[in-house]
Amino acid sequence: MYKSGLIELEVVLAVAKRRGFRAAALELSMSTTAVSNAVASLEARLGVRLFHRTTRSVSLTEAGRRFVEHIGPAVGHIQEAMDTVLNGSAGLTGTLRINSSLGAALMVLQPIVLKFLQRHPGMTVDITTEGKMVDIIDEGFDAGLRPSDRVPRDMIRVPVTPGIETVVVGAPGYFASRSEPLSPQGLVDHVCIRARMPSGSASPWTFVHNEKPLSIDVHGPLVLDTPILMLEAVRHGIGLAQLPQWYVRDELAEGRLVEVLAGWKPVTPGLSLYYAGHRHVPAGLVALIELIHEECRFDR
Repeated sequence: MYKSGLIELEVVLAVAKRRGFRAAALELSMSTTAVSNAVASLEARLGVRLFHRTTRSVSLTEAGRRFVEHIGPAVGHIQEAMDTVLNGSAGLTGTLRINSSLGAALMVLQPIVLKFLQRHPGMTVDITTEGKMVDIIDEGFDAGLRPSDRVPRDMIRVPVTPGIETVVVGAPGYFASRSEPLSPQGLVDHVCIRARMPSGSASPWTFVHNEKPLSIDVHGPLVLDTPILMLEAVRHGIGLAQLPQWYVRDELAEGRLVEVLAGWKPVTPGLSLYYAGHRHVPAGLVALIELIHEECRFDR
């Protein structure tokens, strides 16, 4: 009896995961034709159709779903065994795909990701940044990076940072003709640069004073969807912005920006790396988690 090669099984799993032949081909560094031929060849030998194909979508048949459920863990164990052998002799290789917000990616790039690449030069880290949450399994990512309170409950969470202070800042020139606000209510007399939430609406500013939370709907002519653009607007004296403290610590230390409402700043949840625990965990992700445990020592 013909024994299917591992590559054909990997192709089937990739097509099932990415829901398309083109996306699976990109993941496996194969041509779309080679992926399609591998699936068709396996279907012919099994005598069953594994995928429903239309011009717009690819989905598993019932037989395909059962097949994937059976081979998934087995292929994962084989890949894990191969990773163990390869890593013991030639070091880590492969691509680690991470979905993240832009701010989170910037925050961990220098202390974690660049150090990871220096330690494992055979690895590639492919980071996709977007504001909205995605299903990392359906989208073919190995892991996600988001605020800890936004991590799905069915995922394994690895804390990367402690809580993050947010501060209200403005340029010295902005205060040349304005007095600093003494309380959040005083922001009504100021130009505020607002952040757009993934839902599309402008986010209110949040504060904490004497352990009591407060939410203020600020106003201003500029709404932006990334902290980098907000910081650039603040630097040019357009108005005030509420930003994570780590974004502006150098500007504050050098006097290029001024912090206001220091007694009201809240602490937002820290960042966590997360991944699906019921799937094969790639050796590269295991190594990244080990580095996080080494570098990110704080009270979790």
